[in-house]
Amino acid sequence: MRYVAGRLCALVAVVAVIGLLPWLTRTDPALTILHARYADRPPTPAVLDAIRAQTGLDGGPAHVLGEWAAGIFRGDLGRSWVSDAPVAPDVVSAAGTSLALMGCSLVVAVLLAAALSAGTLRRGARRRITGAKAGVTAAVLAALPEFLLAAVLATVLAVQLGWFPAVGWGGAGQAVLPAVAMGVPAGALLGRLLDDALPAAFAEPWARAATAGGVPPARIAAHALRRALPGLLPQLGLVVVGLTGGAVAVETLFSIPGLGGTALSAALAQDLPVLQACVLVLLLLGVAAALAARLASRVLLGPAARDGALPALVAPPLPASRALGRCAAVLALLFVAVAVAGLLRDPLHVDAAARLAAPSGAHPFGTDSLGRDILARLGHGAARTVLTAVAVSAATLLIGLVVGLLRGAALTETVNALPAILSGLVVAGIAGPGAWGAALAVTAVSWSPLAAHTTALYEQERAAPHVAAARSLGAGRLHLLRGHLLPGVVPPVVRHAVLRVPAVALALASLGFLGLGTPAPAPEWGRMLSENMPYAERAPWSVLAPAAALMVLGALAVLTAAAVRGRGRAARLVHLAEADPR
Repeated sequence: MRYVAGRLCALVAVVAVIGLLPWLTRTDPALTILHARYADRPPTPAVLDAIRAQTGLDGGPAHVLGEWAAGIFRGDLGRSWVSDAPVAPDVVSAAGTSLALMGCSLVVAVLLAAALSAGTLRRGARRRITGAKAGVTAAVLAALPEFLLAAVLATVLAVQLGWFPAVGWGGAGQAVLPAVAMGVPAGALLGRLLDDALPAAFAEPWARAATAGGVPPARIAAHALRRALPGLLPQLGLVVVGLTGGAVAVETLFSIPGLGGTALSAALAQDLPVLQACVLVLLLLGVAAALAARLASRVLLGPAARDGALPALVAPPLPASRALGRCAAVLALLFVAVAVAGLLRDPLHVDAAARLAAPSGAHPFGTDSLGRDILARLGHGAARTVLTAVAVSAATLLIGLVVGLLRGAALTETVNALPAILSGLVVAGIAGPGAWGAALAVTAVSWSPLAAHTTALYEQERAAPHVAAARSLGAGRLHLLRGHLLPGVVPPVVRHAVLRVPAVALALASLGFLGLGTPAPAPEWGRMLSENMPYAERAPWSVLAPAAALMVLGALAVLTAAAVRGRGRAARLVHLAEADPR
């Protein structure tokens, strides 16, 4: 009951923020409505007061929130500030499109996850398994943002090769590229998690007994799959959230009339009633997905969910950290070399005679549509993105430590289910698009993994023998926190925050791709992608260069994390061996 109450309170708080968007926005809603509907009327105080009274915006925050909530219960989502049309019909139609796209993407994700784990499932049923085989490739694919894969697929398969339509929605062919762009990262994540869980399931006593008893391998594999799925279903719920709330960039790139594209257009136009409705529907879809995953997990576990009869599955060791460390070092050197080479050039210099020039000695990565050097813009964009990501990571570290030590699990889980793009739309609706808004949006949702990590370490340290001994000697609460608890909590969380810097940079790039980040003409990798997409057929290098840079960043994040984890696990094993005299 406490679980439901805590999550419900956190959900109500998020919904209240959505309902207060017209009151929280820094721009005058009456001016937005006046410019959209009555461009010929002067913005006099009397006219603005009349618009506020007509739209119910003349009250305080409680009045605005109450009117919006009452309209939801009546099935009325309000009227658009731009077109004065009812919001509900367009949002319902967009929701149907987004659900159809989500279904196609989920099929791709499930098929890819099955393909990645098929070998482990087959070998495990015959007792020939030695460990997970999905490897780092799946992890790298899972770390790549959807907008990046969408841009590459659209450039290569749609524009260059002409195999699929580049834009639109309605036919089966138009669904292929968007579904693949969204389904591949999700499927790689699910496949990697399932591939990690299966060896532990096959190593349990029941699997050995079934093999000795002559049970067919196919039946053993089915039972192992059922044993591993409950731990995977919560991640599946988050994947579904990402396939709805995170589809904004894909829908925008392929001109799909879904919730994501509708919400983005509303945020850029400051049409807050439409934005409110889209964000609310996306949030409710995420809650429904998480609830369905939880119920499905309980059904699969059956009585074991109540009795606690099944232990947690222990993942197999990661690949050798030395090889991963070398790969990470090579990518890091490549990243730094490109950044330094670009920083020595002028990213704003326009050469009209060299517009869309191919890579050459003068311009190693070519030029964009204005004749600006792409290498220069990549270098300066890397410095801007990395510095912003470091600042955001520092802020998320502080928030994560505070919330984690206060053990705000309900708030942490609710925020963890919100994609950064969804947060970016809300912040854009309040403050408008911009670099500060993008940083705030990513900060608002990126602290939750650090908070969860902090809470887990805090509970672990509280149960440690040295803490019990200090407490028995009369140590006070402050002394326990400063001398015993924080030293065991803060260093691992700081390392976790450092490892998340590339992921934060990718989230910032995704907002830049949507036009919600750093404004032009400042160089920013996500904006470079969106600006050069119209010229992908004539100058594919203008798209592929920032896409390759973002891919290197994602791969660097995965390889560094895997190398550090492997080294940390090896260090723990050495420590245990030295402490055990046997």
